[in-house]
Amino acid sequence: MKTDNTHAILSVRHLTATAYVLQMTRRGLGFRAGQHLLLGKSGSIHNREYSVYSGEKEDFFEVLIKEVDDGLVSKQLKKLQPGDHVQIEGPLGFFTIDKDFIENGKFLFVATGSGIAPFHSFTRSYPELNYTLLHGVRKVAEAYEKDHYPKSSHILCTSAEASGDFHGRVTDYLRSHPVSADTHCYLCGNFNMIHEAFDILEQQGVPADQVHAEVYF
Repeated sequence: MKTDNTHAILSVRHLTATAYVLQMTRRGLGFRAGQHLLLGKSGSIHNREYSVYSGEKEDFFEVLIKEVDDGLVSKQLKKLQPGDHVQIEGPLGFFTIDKDFIENGKFLFVATGSGIAPFHSFTRSYPELNYTLLHGVRKVAEAYEKDHYPKSSHILCTSAEASGDFHGRVTDYLRSHPVSADTHCYLCGNFNMIHEAFDILEQQGVPADQVHAEVYF
């Protein structure tokens, strides 16, 4: 007998050899873009936090997962097929946009790797957002579903090859492209990037209460 927090896999979308998107039944659960799920294979005691990748108005949940060498859960979930089941707790978290700013606010989203997931959810949920998205990856192949974003709003920063929009890290881009003080900044990815970006934005005059962060790894 399936428990109330059990959801069926609808599809698995492989983006690279190690990154994939799981689509699952939502079963009417409400959430705010930017929140995350505690997700694990049905029957397993192991789970992990994954930001919701899909939009608030869609009738399914999606999560973007990067398989890691020592990642038990990411390896388990990668083997699932449509019709298999997962366990979900949540949605949880406060990495969300104040609804008062959605229509007229100016936003900067800064992501490394799979940290782009909540920003995919933001932009699917609120298509009217005025935003610039910096996505830091090693190679262009890791620009997960970049065609979803308007080219004018998406800047791919590649550290290992020069074929992106900017050759270097997202923090290198930030230093050379100052942010105006009225920008709402959201950072998601590895701790070192977030710490460095905080310092850069502070030096550029962005108030601390306009900088929001979610550490992925």
